[in-house]
Parts: sequence; structure tokens; C-alpha cells
Amino acid sequence: MAKQDKAAKKEAAKQRRQASAGRVKQIFEAFKMQRREDKLLLPLMLAAFFGVTVVVFLLGLIWGLHWVFSPVGIAFGLLAAVIIFGRRVQSTVYRKAEGQPGAAGWALDNLRGRWVVSQAVAGTQQLDAVHRIIGRPGIVLVGEGSPSRVKSLVAQEKKRVARLVGDTPIYEVIVGNEEGQIPLPKLQQRLMKLPRNISPAQIDSIENRLAALASRGNAMPKGPVPQGAKMRNVSRAMRRAK
Repeated sequence: MAKQDKAAKKEAAKQRRQASAGRVKQIFEAFKMQRREDKLLLPLMLAAFFGVTVVVFLLGLIWGLHWVFSPVGIAFGLLAAVIIFGRRVQSTVYRKAEGQPGAAGWALDNLRGRWVVSQAVAGTQQLDAVHRIIGRPGIVLVGEGSPSRVKSLVAQEKKRVARLVGDTPIYEVIVGNEEGQIPLPKLQQRLMKLPRNISPAQIDSIENRLAALASRGNAMPKGPVPQGAKMRNVSRAMRRAK
């Protein structure tokens, strides 16, 4: 029994090492891909690293603890460089995904926080789609595609949903670059700014009620595979690697 436990622990440790190595490789590949097309990436990362490190070092001089502050400055400098890297990668991926069918659905799958995402609850043969998400604001219907067709799709879905959710707020968002629409890179920011109207328990209740609501229209792909798609989850990989 003891030998089995020891073998199991050894195997688990091996799998963790392999997973860690895989994440490091993913980040390195994303860095190489991003650097090839983003000439400012390395200068900005170096500027962030040295800038933060120097500032912390100078603060240490005030109390005569500059050598103690130096390791802290290096750590914060590395963190600043990683943040710059993650944001530049995210910006590139969103730019390449913008305008592709299913791009909004892909962006919703990468939302931070407590959101229940239902992909393509309504759609057309032209790959217009309406995605439904449930969160603290209530229900948000996110449309993408031709503005003339999507508005109608969103209105129809809103009527269907309203019958089941009563007074729960229902928001409508159309993704695009025309007037009154939300650009894809700003979609997550727009959703995060919505007021919190319902509790987590209400989210579960609404999700259960809507689970029986059959999807109509043709199924849409969950999201595009934008150029450089290997980079799209790099932020998550970096968080796990810490």
C-alpha cells in the first residue's frame, strides 16, 4: 500500500512538472509570435521592468534600505513586464478576431467572473447570432452579424426570455463598429460596467428556468479561431505558471 502511495505521488509530481513545462512553452511560443508582429513589445516590456525597478530602488534610498528594496523592485518590474505582455497579446488577438463570425461568442467564453454563457441561442444561415449570458446584472443578449438582422433576432429572443424571467433586467448589446454598437475589444469592459441587480442564488434560479428554453435557428460555432489563436489563453497560462 505504501509503495502504491509513493508511486502515485511520484506520478502526480511528474504530471505537474509536465503541465508546468507545457505552460512555459505556451507562453514562450506566444511571446515569439507576438514579437514578430509587435515591434514595440520588447521595448515596452524592458521599459516597464527597468522603470519599476529603478523607482523602487530610489524609494529604498529614502530610508537607506535600497539593497533590501532591490529584490522587491526586480519582482515588481517583472510583474509589470508580464502585464504589458499579456495586454499586448490580448489586444492583438481581439484585433484579429474582430469581424469574424462567432468572434463575440469567443470573447464571451473568456469573460472573467461569474457568468453563465449560452452560445448562439438564436441565429441565421448568414451566421448572425445572439448569445445569452446570465450574471449579476441580470440577462444580457449579445448580438453579432448584420445590424438589420441582428436587431430583429435580439428583439425576438428578448420576448422569449422575458416570459420566463419576470422583472429580471434584460440588456441588449450589439457587437460591431457602427454607431450604437460595442467594438469587440470593449465588450468585456462594457459588461463589467453593468449594475449588479441580482444575487448569485438568483443567477442559479434563472439558469434553471432558461435551461428548458429550446434554442432556435442554426447552431453557430462557439467562436473563431483567429490568427495567433495559440496566444489567446496566454494570460490564463501565465497566472497558472506563477
